[in-house]
Amino acid sequence: LNPNLEKIMIDIPGIILAGGLSRRMGGGDKGLLMLGKTTIIERVIDKISPQVGSLAININGDSSRFPDYKLPIIPDSIKGYLGPLSGILAGMEWAFKNGNRYIATVAADTPFLPDDLIKRLHAMVKSKNLNIGIAASRILSGDDVFIHPTFGIWEVALKDDLRDALANDTRKIMFWAKKFKLDYYYFDTSDKLSDPFFNINTPDDLEEAKYRLKKGLL
Repeated sequence: LNPNLEKIMIDIPGIILAGGLSRRMGGGDKGLLMLGKTTIIERVIDKISPQVGSLAININGDSSRFPDYKLPIIPDSIKGYLGPLSGILAGMEWAFKNGNRYIATVAADTPFLPDDLIKRLHAMVKSKNLNIGIAASRILSGDDVFIHPTFGIWEVALKDDLRDALANDTRKIMFWAKKFKLDYYYFDTSDKLSDPFFNINTPDDLEEAKYRLKKGLL
């Protein structure tokens, strides 16, 4: 972990969603690709672990393909590649067994995420008594707004509704989430290059991430 990073820990579990098929990257686990001297997912772990009380990785399929990061591995609880909602459900069910009220989720392919992401989302959820809080970025140079549904805080009590929604073929996070009391926390950034939610979907994205790393934007 970065010894210079101020620890802003919120005592809820964090779940890294790493269950995607990575089709645009040619398949496999893009979180295991190298970015500099370490993997993408290790950079995500380094960013998010100081922010939460505990941390686990959600995957789809055989867990043996992942190195031992000394973190719990949570498989999707519903078979089939049902997308990130299935990973959120798996995280909720895991947290429910541990008596947690909320979980926080982040994507495994976003190594530049904010150091205070969970603190800000959690404060919004608590102050507004929300079921769900979701991150967004606002690009000030063009007034563009982007919603990032895989970066959120979720009330664990929603797990049964989510399981039913998945059973009824709901796959889009926002289609399901908008049924509940939710709001967005906007992270302002000067331009797209400095957006902390830049994610790595394609080989070109990986090259851009390497450029950002070289420029010290991580």
